[in-house]
Amino acid sequence: MAKKRKKQAGGGLKGFILLAAIIIGALYLYQNDGKIFSSETIRTLTDKASVTENTKAKAPDGRYSLQLEIPKTIRQRDETIITHTGYTVSYNHHYKTPNWVAWELTRQETTGEEGRTNQFLPDPSLPEPRVETSDYTHSGYDRGHMAPAADMKWSKQAMKESFYMSNICPQNRKLNRDDWGDLEEKCREWAKKYGRVYIACGPIYDKASPKRIGKHQVAVPDRFFKVVLIYNRKNPIAMGFLFENKAHHQHLKNYMVKVDQVEEETGLDFFSKVPDEVENRIESIVPEGIAF
Repeated sequence: MAKKRKKQAGGGLKGFILLAAIIIGALYLYQNDGKIFSSETIRTLTDKASVTENTKAKAPDGRYSLQLEIPKTIRQRDETIITHTGYTVSYNHHYKTPNWVAWELTRQETTGEEGRTNQFLPDPSLPEPRVETSDYTHSGYDRGHMAPAADMKWSKQAMKESFYMSNICPQNRKLNRDDWGDLEEKCREWAKKYGRVYIACGPIYDKASPKRIGKHQVAVPDRFFKVVLIYNRKNPIAMGFLFENKAHHQHLKNYMVKVDQVEEETGLDFFSKVPDEVENRIESIVPEGIAF
């Protein structure tokens, strides 16, 4: 009996040492500029049971998001960060639009069957007064989704939240329904082909005093940006796109720019959790050979 107790104690001690080593190693990697290892990854290593239901919903294929899509703010601005079921938004109370919206889109998420609600709602996470759908009525602008409803078909809640006004910008009607929509569809095709893509997009204001619409004085963007990361392939690809907020109908390649250029225009650092040598390489070029 004494030997058995000693053996059990020794096994318990070894298990404790191993767990401590895992935690210390994970924390070291996390603190080392947060490259690839997010707080969710560390929780996964130490206690998968502690991952929230919201995270599980965000990754219906059972894998945990590394949150590569979340940008870092370099140029300070008014912002409130809100995490919804299918996307994260940095909301600007001055402009009454998002600074950026970011989300991960997986192959499995593109196969959802939830239908559009078409019910635009004030974001309940924001304090009043909140932007309402009526602010856009008769304005001449579409209620332009940043994270598209068609990317949220995998969850009833995600679909509902995609219609929150914090995810919406005044967008030229033709741009919203043509070229911007074409890029949204292309992102879904890339998610199906490569398994997952990481996306961030939002408005750009070039004027100090932009045009305003509605009772709540929603600012009309001059341009829009979108960046896309395809990471789980042999050669990762990062793409940048810039659109003027006006009627266009041209090939999507004509909107492509280096991600570095989008960073300069927006004051944001995209895909910062990717190792520096990879990030610097893929963001400094316009990738070739992309099928549109």
